[in-house]
Amino acid sequence: MRRADLEEAIRAATEIIRQDEVLIIGSQSILGSYSENDLPVAATLSAEVDIVPLKDDSMSLVADTLDGAAGEWSPFHEAHGFYIQGVGRETADLPSGWEERLVRVPVIGVGVGDSEGGHPTGISERTGLCLDPHDLCIAKLSAFREKDLAFVSSLIDVSYVDPRLLKDRLAQTDLHPQKVEVISNWLDIFIRPNP
Repeated sequence: MRRADLEEAIRAATEIIRQDEVLIIGSQSILGSYSENDLPVAATLSAEVDIVPLKDDSMSLVADTLDGAAGEWSPFHEAHGFYIQGVGRETADLPSGWEERLVRVPVIGVGVGDSEGGHPTGISERTGLCLDPHDLCIAKLSAFREKDLAFVSSLIDVSYVDPRLLKDRLAQTDLHPQKVEVISNWLDIFIRPNP
C-alpha cells in the first residue's frame, strides 16, 4: 500500500460516514509517519485499512456502514485494489497517552454538510488520525500473530521504532501481566547490551 492509498481511504471513509475525522489503527497507519518508499516491504503488504469512526454507537453501526460501502470485495475494493475495514476503538490495545501522539494526515474531500436537495456543499479538509509508530507497534504486539511480529521486527530493523521505547509503552497498557512478559521477552531479542 502507498501513502496515496491511505489518503484515498481517509477521503472515502469520511465521505461515506459523513465525518471530518477518522482514526486509522491498523498497520497502514504507519503511512502517516513514513513514505512507502522508506518503509520495509513487510510494513506495506496489507491491502486493508482499519478505520475507526470517531462518532459511532455501541453496536458499531457506523463502522459496519464502512464495511458495506468500501469493505472487502466491494466495488471500492475492486476499483482501488485495497479496502476499508470499519472497526471499533476496542480493536486495538494501546498504551496510555496514545491520543496525544496521533499523527494527523490531512486530505481534501467533498463537504460533509448537505445543501438543499442533498448535494454536497463543496470541498473541505478531512483528517486521518494515524497512530504513532510505537503505539501502532504495541497494538500489533498485543495481537502477537506471526504477521504482526514480522511487521514490528521490520520497523525495528530499520530503526523506525526503538525496542526500549516499545518496552516502556508496553508497561503503559492494560494487558495481562503474562502477556506483557511474553511480549517483553520477545522485544529483548532486539535490545543489545550497552558495551
